[in-house]
Amino acid sequence: MKQGLIVKSALSAAILATLAGCATAPQHEWEADKTYKLTVLHTNDHHGRFWQNKYGEYGMAARKTLIDELRAGIQAEGGSVLLLSGGDINTGVPESDLQDAEPDFKGMSKIGYDAMALGNHEFDNPLDVLFKQKEWAGFPMLSANIYDKETGERMFQAYEMFDKQGIKIAVIGLTTEDTAKIGNPEYIGGIEFRDPKEEAKKLIAELEKTEKPDLIFAVTHMGHYEDGNRGVNAPGDVALARYLDEGSLDMIVGGHSQEPVCMEAPNVVKKNFAPSDECKPDMQNGTYIVQAHEWGKYVGRADYEFRNGELEMVSYDLIPVNLKKKIKVNGESQRVLIEDEIKEDQELLEFLRPYQEKGQSQLDVKIAETNGKLEGDRNVVRFQQTNLGRLIATAHMERAKADFAVMNSGGVRDSIASGDVTYKDVLKVQPFANILTYTDMSGKEVLDYLNVVATKPVDSGAYAQFAGISMTVANGEVSNVFIAGKQLRLDATYRFTVPSFNAAGGDGYPKLTAHPGFVNTGFVDAEVLKEYLEVNSPIDVNKYAPSGEIVYK
Repeated sequence: MKQGLIVKSALSAAILATLAGCATAPQHEWEADKTYKLTVLHTNDHHGRFWQNKYGEYGMAARKTLIDELRAGIQAEGGSVLLLSGGDINTGVPESDLQDAEPDFKGMSKIGYDAMALGNHEFDNPLDVLFKQKEWAGFPMLSANIYDKETGERMFQAYEMFDKQGIKIAVIGLTTEDTAKIGNPEYIGGIEFRDPKEEAKKLIAELEKTEKPDLIFAVTHMGHYEDGNRGVNAPGDVALARYLDEGSLDMIVGGHSQEPVCMEAPNVVKKNFAPSDECKPDMQNGTYIVQAHEWGKYVGRADYEFRNGELEMVSYDLIPVNLKKKIKVNGESQRVLIEDEIKEDQELLEFLRPYQEKGQSQLDVKIAETNGKLEGDRNVVRFQQTNLGRLIATAHMERAKADFAVMNSGGVRDSIASGDVTYKDVLKVQPFANILTYTDMSGKEVLDYLNVVATKPVDSGAYAQFAGISMTVANGEVSNVFIAGKQLRLDATYRFTVPSFNAAGGDGYPKLTAHPGFVNTGFVDAEVLKEYLEVNSPIDVNKYAPSGEIVYK
């Protein structure tokens, strides 16, 4: 039964009393030998998708209809519901970004979220924006491992207690410590992101003494990495579960890696999960781990039975929210719903509509056109040089009158499709409002800098895109460096651009802000890209196609 059951470290109070030969009444509010139904619904990595996409997929209004129906059905059967989010509500869609995610947080409040983990993208804006979002939300934003460097105190609520039919549930929040590396250094300089594993262990011990919960769940923004193989990323949910005492966490509701956590076998992720497929959560050291992909594409549903202090998951599903698939009809491609349509909640839809219209009025203006796709897909731009990576770097290089440019791939958030290009397309590619910076360096300093940034591994936002430079990267070092077609000279001076995020040390890049040759231009990256596209339209994508300038061995 162990595979389907989490057994708490202590037996139920009734059994414990019997073993001890003591007739004292059990110290809990639930009834012995009664089976309780508990359901956890969850989403993560919303990233500004409050409105349905152009194909009518996902969106918060349809999500509310689904969650309302699930909640009503579960409660009609005598069950209880918790609705949790694995964080990253911010950043990704211009209509949301331009309005500080106000529609998203207020929409979550109307849907009835019980708690969320603070994600790294909650720190993309100044802290006063985050505190404003906290008020809009009205539900707990949790993180036990975020501390104020000056006071040494936690900055956010560490946990929230819930009572479901007498079952006491503690929900603790945890945030990836990579936020210190990938968050905007301008806004997080006074914040310490401590090891979430250690903070969780300490907090669980405290809760067991003070709150005495029957169940402990974690809502996290740390990422799920198969069998704990995290590469350059900070430890994620698998490492967390393995670090703790077995079963001390009943469930981890995760986010950050933006994937459906569905397992083929122990420690083996199902690689080709498709909407409507069966999904088996991960189980690590007595802890269930779930994650619902991204953007509200799915609502995860975990159904449990609780009896005598023991929790058993009886079913799990990732429910697609109006996701569609392509089929051929009379030789033409069409998108059709994979499951039955979920109608949009009209009240929430009308609440969100003014935000959508306000955002679109600023965005749906053609600025350029292109004769092919500019490649910025996450699973491409973080692995190889792409035409969009080079185009952005070229735009930066020309604006700063620099010799070459470095662009972190984590700052490229979307592709640009062939055809007309709008301001919205630009802001989807570059939503972070980073500032263009340049630095004048000697050739020797440039070589040292490249030995750090050009050797960043693939599958990370630190992986660098380049323009105006060619080199060979092998065995952790660069060689054969040419700038503007001429071999690098150690005694010459060169100017290069890099986003302000990286200049401040983001992504583990060398910090440049104190360098005597450093200049913050004040130009916002999206505006630089917008102007470059306008001036050079129509864009010939072939002009920016990589042709062996950066050679990895």
